[in-house]
Amino acid sequence: MSMNSSKYLFLTTLVMGTMITVSSSNWLGVWMGLEINLISFVPLISKSNYTSTSEAMMIYFLTQALGSATLLMMIVIDNLSMISTIEMNNYVKLIMAASTMLKSGLAPFHFWFPEVANKLSWTNCMILMTWQKIAPLVILSHLIESMTTIYTIAMVSTTMGAIGGLNQTSLRKIMAYSSISHLGWMVACMKMDNNLWAWYLLIYSMIVIMVMTTFSKTSMFYMNQINMNTMTISEKLMYITLFMSLGGLPPFLGFLPKWIVIQSLMMNSLYMVMTIMVLTTLITLFYYLRMMSTLMIMNTSMSKWTMSHKTPQNFLVLSVMIINMSTPVVAILPFF
Repeated sequence: MSMNSSKYLFLTTLVMGTMITVSSSNWLGVWMGLEINLISFVPLISKSNYTSTSEAMMIYFLTQALGSATLLMMIVIDNLSMISTIEMNNYVKLIMAASTMLKSGLAPFHFWFPEVANKLSWTNCMILMTWQKIAPLVILSHLIESMTTIYTIAMVSTTMGAIGGLNQTSLRKIMAYSSISHLGWMVACMKMDNNLWAWYLLIYSMIVIMVMTTFSKTSMFYMNQINMNTMTISEKLMYITLFMSLGGLPPFLGFLPKWIVIQSLMMNSLYMVMTIMVLTTLITLFYYLRMMSTLMIMNTSMSKWTMSHKTPQNFLVLSVMIINMSTPVVAILPFF
């Protein structure tokens, strides 16, 4: 079997595992789907041509195995009717939620996530930060019932994502901490509307795919490589637009889901939660602005970094147009 054929096979089983988890009517099926997803993603990591993939694969496997084992143990305890009190049942649900948070990379169980992301290729990073979030978030939306717990997780995730991304030079680590921050926003709106967090994940995934595809095409991994005066105006415009959209600045696409979540929090009189999340997101926006400022101002023709120019001009223009023009279209979709 060729390498491309095996990749397609593992991608297919990866999708199947998530679909089994999402559509399952019992906890054993949920756990089985997560395991299929795990054993499909690990070979995809190992097939990358990077020297650090073995370490990333081991960290990812051990972390996911710990989360799966804890989840399975709680499922067995729950099904064997070993719990007689409501308090104990709540503890079991809380431990199941914690194991799901560990698998998704939510704070405070996020410490493995940036390290693994920093050792992956951009393609695997893209899968890790988009598709691999679907199943854990679906499980989490059914497990957590306490609004206090939800908003605590949301505030901790946005705070850790903001602080962790400061002083980072690796673009993959910056994207990982940004993902943790965005996960906090998704969790915050889970109990307000069943579809709101899914809309947030969809829009976030669109932006992440564009950003990481661009980084992959240009072989860009560190902030030093952004300081290149060899970029054309369209390339600079595309990078600036992508960063501003990912940071949530209006009128770009990334602002839309944050705006909807802020409105929902205000309608529920959760002003303190909203204030903390917005302030921590401003910190996240800081390191995006730092990258944009170097892109617009710095002139580093003597940089030791080189950048591959395999990205076609049409792709650059198309990415910018999609981000700019899709905002009003997506804004009216929730009303239908």
